[in-house]
Amino acid sequence: MNIPTPHINAKKEDIAKIVLMPGDPLRAKKIAETYLEDVKLVNEVRNMFMYTGTYKGVKITVAGSGMGCPSIGIYSYELFKFYDVDYIIRVGSAGSYKEEIKVYDIFNVKESFGENNYAKIAANIDSNIIEAGKVLFDKIEEVAKKKNIKIHSGRCHSSDVFYRYENVLDFAKANNLSLVEMETFALFANAKLTKKQAACLLTVSDSLVTNEVTSAEERQNNFMGMIELALEASIELK
Repeated sequence: MNIPTPHINAKKEDIAKIVLMPGDPLRAKKIAETYLEDVKLVNEVRNMFMYTGTYKGVKITVAGSGMGCPSIGIYSYELFKFYDVDYIIRVGSAGSYKEEIKVYDIFNVKESFGENNYAKIAANIDSNIIEAGKVLFDKIEEVAKKKNIKIHSGRCHSSDVFYRYENVLDFAKANNLSLVEMETFALFANAKLTKKQAACLLTVSDSLVTNEVTSAEERQNNFMGMIELALEASIELK
């Protein structure tokens, strides 16, 4: 069945019920080619690549989201609403606001703190804090514990601004924020709106406390522990 949206030209049957969603479409390509069998490119509109294959016999789609709430807001809504996706796990990078959360640590987002009106406008949610889907969040915690993977969890800052004039660490402390990224607030809002499940796994790419920074190549090649955790949690959803 072909139900193209303005942004996705995949056939409905080519999108899995479970989607891993990195921001970078090239990272989606690398994840799919590294971990999935029988991989097929199912969307390339605007070069926002989406791939579907199987992981340990379970059908999985890996889909780029782009940067920021507006971009992931479009793609996640269309996947939930028109392609009947049940679960989306965002897999991305983030900056750390806390000294104890270090570069390459993995973080399971329990709550997303948004700095925009996306949730109100798109989903009529009158709050700047939205929780992850309990089923997905708990499954990730369970699998991490079972496989002895150390992860952090807590509240993540979903910011619209990458370069800020103010002291962001003061802002983070005042709002109990552990990390910063740019997409999760919209993803969680869309999941609430469509009554689906969303989670977010992040790997720390830089520290706003120590100023340690990783390169784009390091992020692409060394964040695979997070991907493996997301995949292992996904196959247990069945």
